[in-house]
Amino acid sequence: MDSYSTLIKSEELFVHLSDPDWVVIDCRFDLFQPEWGLENYRLGSIPGAVYADVDKDLSGPKTGDTGRHPLPDPESFLSTMGSMGVSNQSQVVVYDTSSGSFAARLWWLLKYYGHPRVAVLDGGYTAWVQAGFPIMTGDQRRSPAHFTGFPNEEMVISSSEMLTLHSHEGYRVIDARSPERFRGEIELIDPIAGRIPNSLNRFHQDNLDQAGKLKEPEILFHEFNLLLRDAPPENVIVYCGSGVTACHHLLALASAGVQGVKLYPGSWSEWILDPKRPLAKG
Repeated sequence: MDSYSTLIKSEELFVHLSDPDWVVIDCRFDLFQPEWGLENYRLGSIPGAVYADVDKDLSGPKTGDTGRHPLPDPESFLSTMGSMGVSNQSQVVVYDTSSGSFAARLWWLLKYYGHPRVAVLDGGYTAWVQAGFPIMTGDQRRSPAHFTGFPNEEMVISSSEMLTLHSHEGYRVIDARSPERFRGEIELIDPIAGRIPNSLNRFHQDNLDQAGKLKEPEILFHEFNLLLRDAPPENVIVYCGSGVTACHHLLALASAGVQGVKLYPGSWSEWILDPKRPLAKG
C-alpha cells in the first residue's frame, strides 16, 4: 500500500481518489477573511475533499493567555478528525491555495497525534487545477470514522520554556514571518510589532520555488543548514504569528530529512501577552 508522509503530487493523488482509505482535506484559509476558505471550497474543490477550518477545526478557543490559534484540545481534535472520516489507517492528504502554508498546520497536528500517513499536496489546489484534474462544487461529506492518538509533548515548547531557551547559546529560534514583520516595521495582525530576541528570520514562503511548490530536499537542507549551523534539530524552535505558518518550516525540514525540530504553538501573538517577556526590533 502506498504511503506518503511529507508531500504528494497531484498525479499521485488522482490515482487514489476512489480509495476508501484515503481522506482528502481542504484547508484553504485567509487570516483577514476567515469565511473565505469555506466559500471558495464550495465553489470548487478536489472530488471527495472535506473542509477543515483553521479557526474552528484546527485551533482551540482563545483565552487571555493564548495566542490567536491555540492548539485544539485532544478530545475535540480527535472527534473532528473522526467526523471527517479519518481513521488510524487513513492516508490523509491536505491542501490549500497557498502552497501548504495553512495545510501544513493539519499535517503537523496529525503528526503530533502520532499519525504518520499524512502528506501535503505539492502546489495545492492550484497545481491540481493546472494539471486538468476534475473538481466538484458544494459541501462534501465522508462517513465518520474512529480516530485515536495522544499528543507528543516533545514536539512543542511553552512560552515559559521559550523564555529560557531563546537566549541559550546552543539553541536556534527561527521566525517564519515576513522580514518586515520580523524587523517590527509593520504589524497588521497583532497589537505589538517586533520579534523574540535572538531569533533568526526565514520567511516560510522562502521554502517554495517559482512554481509555488516546495523546493528540492537538497536545496532546503542547504538553506536551513546556513541558519541552523551546528545546532542539532532538537535544539531548533520555529514560530510565527500564531503557530500556523511555522508548520510550513517543519514540513520543509521533514522533506529535507530533518526531524525533531520543535514548534512554539503560542508564537508571537502569545509571547506579547506578558509585558515581562523581552521584545526586539530592527
